[in-house]
Amino acid sequence: MSTITPIRWRHRAGALVLAAGVVVALAGCAANASADTSGTADGTVTIGAHSNGAATETTVQVTEDTELHDVLPADVRDSGKLTIGVGALPSGFPPLAFTGDDQKTLTGSEPDLGRLVAAKLGLEADVQNATWDNLFVGIDSGKYDAGFSNVTVTEQRKDKYDFASYRQDNLAFQVLSTSSFTFDGDPSVLAGTTLSVSSGTNQEKILLEWQKELQAKGEDFTIKYYPDGNAIKLALDSGKIDAYFGPNPTIAYQNTQSKGTAEPTKTAGTYSGAGSSLQGLIAATTKKGSGIAKPVAAAINELIEDGTYAKWLEAYNLSNEAVKTSEVNPEGLPLDNS
Repeated sequence: MSTITPIRWRHRAGALVLAAGVVVALAGCAANASADTSGTADGTVTIGAHSNGAATETTVQVTEDTELHDVLPADVRDSGKLTIGVGALPSGFPPLAFTGDDQKTLTGSEPDLGRLVAAKLGLEADVQNATWDNLFVGIDSGKYDAGFSNVTVTEQRKDKYDFASYRQDNLAFQVLSTSSFTFDGDPSVLAGTTLSVSSGTNQEKILLEWQKELQAKGEDFTIKYYPDGNAIKLALDSGKIDAYFGPNPTIAYQNTQSKGTAEPTKTAGTYSGAGSSLQGLIAATTKKGSGIAKPVAAAINELIEDGTYAKWLEAYNLSNEAVKTSEVNPEGLPLDNS
């Protein structure tokens, strides 16, 4: 399936937000599932279950760390489960979080990492879906132990929440698989190209800043706008644009869906959604002072060390957003970031 789901990257919100009126291009992405309590107690986790092609289904066995289990807050430890909040209602946002093709399982990279962390902590995963706003209400009230929902770490949020980072927050350039264009972080390579970007997004802001820099040097590139993702794909296929600049997870999903089609696509380079001075980070979000962030970060680091983390990213074609280590409350986007 090569259909592109147009989205906007809401950077302050730290989530992938579906543009108004857009229907997710996955046959099984219904919004009627609000919870999935099917977490396993024996450490077996199937990554990409019911993902309808958004991931390569991969079953792993996670070994519990009893020491991490014992340092969990007593109420979490005694409950025997980790209640995970995901803010994917009403429509979901593949490949990160959406209702699976069985019409009930909340699948995607975010809930799957939550399941892996729960298994490492010796808990069952109780994954619950909500709207973006209600995700934070649930964390605040204690309904959710942790949010796994593409939340960007910001300095403002750190006043209220504790974080355990697990993925880079990146933008990407998408090109046809036959293209020789690559982006290594130097905007000078954009000179003479024709690019597309979604209006009003963080990536448009960055692209316009680069254009201004090049124009000051007597160089330039062309920006073309299209009404939706399908129009962007047609423009890319026909050579009207050289590349599309958008959220890396969405492009990774589109690349996966384009395999085997007449015009497959690939990622030609990534760039931090926080800009040149800071690598943006996505993190598990917990209520400040709850005592959950540290064991979650430790669990993620054990998953990194034993290779499970790499399998998780690879399954969702997100290996280019890997972090070397999970940090508790890392540097976040500054208050003046727009």
